[in-house]
Amino acid sequence: MTRWRILIEYDGGPYVGWQRQKNGPSIQQALEEAVFSFCGENTRVYGAGRTDAGVHAFGQVAHIDIERPTTADTVRDAINAHLRDEPISVLAAMAAADGFHARISACERVYLYRILNRRPPPAIEHGRVWHIPWALDAAAMHEAAQRLIGTHDFTSFRATACQAKSPVKTLDVLDVREADDEIHFHARGRSFLHHQVRNIVGTLERVGVGKLTAEDVSTALAARDRAAAGATAPPEGLALVSVGYPDD
Repeated sequence: MTRWRILIEYDGGPYVGWQRQKNGPSIQQALEEAVFSFCGENTRVYGAGRTDAGVHAFGQVAHIDIERPTTADTVRDAINAHLRDEPISVLAAMAAADGFHARISACERVYLYRILNRRPPPAIEHGRVWHIPWALDAAAMHEAAQRLIGTHDFTSFRATACQAKSPVKTLDVLDVREADDEIHFHARGRSFLHHQVRNIVGTLERVGVGKLTAEDVSTALAARDRAAAGATAPPEGLALVSVGYPDD
């Protein structure tokens, strides 16, 4: 048996999220069915991050165990052949090192959240950005974002249904930058709480319109109360960009 590490991109719009659920199709389910169609094996696909419904990925990492002798190129191409009707693509496959686990072995995750900040709505990027037609102050949002860097109790930015054992996480990078008519939020850390990035973006949007200040963001963080922070930003603006491992 070989453990294969695969790199995946997908449009999360049509799915209930990464994880198999009873209420609709998931990315995990689509991949597992494609693997079965390829080799006839019922195997679990383990992802590095359980992205929510509507959240996209440019660089999701997963692993699968396959008994059938095969090659990395065949794993990639065969799975993609059975995903031809799905907005999911395996970009690369490689034999994993001993003990590799897509989720447990990860030491870094990078997310990008995109706001389209212009009056006209998106056409080509519809479903991939949060459209905000009113003016936002990206510099003020970046300044406020720096209050969240470091190791903190992020209860104020945690979904009420979050199943993480601890609300304490370390946020290594949180940059807010203008990119033409978009505003990009780059977040990097070892791991994240459920809805953490989206709740942070929703709070910083309030800073961007002048409703909150950087000091208010610090106060919300210290409150350790979800009600103290802003609303949850919609999922379509968020994408998992990359996952890092110690051996990379």
